[in-house]
Amino acid sequence: MDFSLNENQIDLKKSAAEFAEKKLNDDVEERDRKSEFSRDGWNACADFGLQGILVPEQFGGMGLNAIDYAAIMEGIGYGGTDNGLIFSVNAHVLVCIIPILHHGSDALKEKYLPALVSGKMIGANAMTEADSGSDMFSNSTSAEKKNDYYVLNGSKTFATNAPVADTFIVYAATNKSKGFFGLSCFLVDRETEGLTVGNNMEKMGLRTSPISDVAFNNCKIPATHILGKEGSGGIMFGDTMEWERGLIMASCIGIMERQLYSCRKYAHVRKLGNQSIGKFQAIAHKIADMKVRLETSRLMLYKAAWLKSQKKTATLETAATKLYISESYIQNCREAMKIYGAYGYMVEYGLERELRDALASQYYSGTSEIQKNIISSMIL
Repeated sequence: MDFSLNENQIDLKKSAAEFAEKKLNDDVEERDRKSEFSRDGWNACADFGLQGILVPEQFGGMGLNAIDYAAIMEGIGYGGTDNGLIFSVNAHVLVCIIPILHHGSDALKEKYLPALVSGKMIGANAMTEADSGSDMFSNSTSAEKKNDYYVLNGSKTFATNAPVADTFIVYAATNKSKGFFGLSCFLVDRETEGLTVGNNMEKMGLRTSPISDVAFNNCKIPATHILGKEGSGGIMFGDTMEWERGLIMASCIGIMERQLYSCRKYAHVRKLGNQSIGKFQAIAHKIADMKVRLETSRLMLYKAAWLKSQKKTATLETAATKLYISESYIQNCREAMKIYGAYGYMVEYGLERELRDALASQYYSGTSEIQKNIISSMIL
C-alpha cells in the first residue's frame, strides 16, 4: 500500500502551513490566558477553505477526501500555534458537518452546509452527558414525537464550540427500551425556545476553544430536523466517530513535526561545556524516540484516512489511530520540555502550553481507555 502524498496534496499541506503561520498565530498566548475564541481566526480558516474541505462544491466546499483533509490539517498544525482554534475547526467539521453531509436530508444540506462552510455558522456536537460520560447508551436526554415535531428534554456537557455555536447536533433517545436502536440524532438551532447554553468552562488546555453545557427544556424540534431515520442515531454516531477518531489527530502530527524540528535546532545551539547537548546520548535518544513516534503516528493517520477515503469501515483502525497518536503526542510534548530543560518550563517558549493542549487528547473523541475497549472487543 502506498500512503505517500501526491504532488497536489503536498502543495495543499505546504499552503496550509504557510496560511496558519501568517494568519492564526497573533496574540495566542494572551488569548490562551483569557480563554478567548478568535472569530477573526475562524473566518480566516473559512476563507482558506478549512471548514469546507470535505464538503462537495455544490454546497460551497472543496469536495476533497479524507487523505486531503489529513494533509491540510497536518500543515495547519505545523504552521499554527492556536491549537484551541484548530480543535474547534476539527470539531465543527468532523462531528457537525459530517453527520449533516452523510445523513441529512437534501433540504437540511442546502440550508445549513453553505453557512457552515463559509464560516457564517458555527456547529457544535452535543452527545456527552454528566452521568454517562463516554457511554452513549446511558444518555438520559429524550425526544418525544408529537405530530410534526419532537419535544427534546435533557442536558449535555463538554460540548465543544457550544458558547459560540449557531446550531447543534444532538443525540437523544426516542425509544429507550430499544437501546442502540432507540437513539436518534437531531439538528437544533440555537434560537430554539427552551435551549440554554451554559457559560464557557475554564480548561487546563485548548483554552481558545470554547466549551460548555447545553440544556433542553421542552424544545420543539421540527420533525424535518431529524438526521437519518428515527432510531438510526447509534449507527450515525459510530460513523461520525470513525471520521473524528481517524482524522482529528492530523493537526497533532504537524505539531509533533514542528516540535521535533525545534528540538533538533535547540540541541545543536544549546551548549554544555564545549559541546552541543545533542552530542549527549540522553538528549540524542529523546530526539530519536520523538522521530519514531512521529513517523509511526503518521503512518497510522494516513492508513485511517485512506480507509475512510475508500468508504470502508474502520472502527478498529481509527480507535487504534486515536489511541496511539494521542499518547505519542503527549509523550513528545513531555520530551520536548525535558530537552529544553528549565527553559521549556517557561511560558515564553510555548512548550508548557503545547503540553497542556496535548493532555486533552487522551479524553476527547473517547478516552484512551475507551479506545482500548473498542480494540480489545474486536480482536478477542
